[in-house]
Amino acid sequence: MSESTERDVRHKARMQRKKALIDEKIAQAQDEYGLLLVHSGNGKGKSSSAFGMVARTLGHGLKVGVVQFIKGAASTGEETFFRRFPEEVSYHVMGEGFTWETQDRQRDIAKAQEAWAVAQRLLSDDSVGLVVLDELNIALKHGYLELDAVLADIEARPLLQHVVVTGRGALPGMIEAADTVTEMSLVKHAFKSGVKAQKGIEF
Repeated sequence: MSESTERDVRHKARMQRKKALIDEKIAQAQDEYGLLLVHSGNGKGKSSSAFGMVARTLGHGLKVGVVQFIKGAASTGEETFFRRFPEEVSYHVMGEGFTWETQDRQRDIAKAQEAWAVAQRLLSDDSVGLVVLDELNIALKHGYLELDAVLADIEARPLLQHVVVTGRGALPGMIEAADTVTEMSLVKHAFKSGVKAQKGIEF
């Protein structure tokens, strides 16, 4: 038997063992209920991942609600695209820009509270399959909203409704409450080399 053939045989044996383990885990995973996902960290991709889930949810014929807490000073490609589906996507841009741009904490607090009132309506609507709370972690980190009250509203949502919370600096309580947490780490960023945000690659 040649070295290549032996390697193929070993590979097949490994994959058979792996398949058996994965199949067993899939068989054991029988629970089904709405999940809370948190995307945090200093790397890029937190909101992009959430909007990928928006597309996936729409593909399954479910409705989506989006509330953006900090963003809002400039339109994004995601907003422009998903607003094409007003019957399926309830899209709310509630922020006024980055905190270093607004420079008015009391106004930021008021805007965050307005945004949470919209989020509460979405979180109580059992026709909405997915709610994206974009940059909510930032609002919580700065104390614009109370974590306990936010988590209570999320916990009280319809049984099968999924929620995705994005933004760097997720508080420990949010991480503890979540079913799945992803930490985006920054390895390299074009902005540090002087490259500006561009259409399709908004930073």
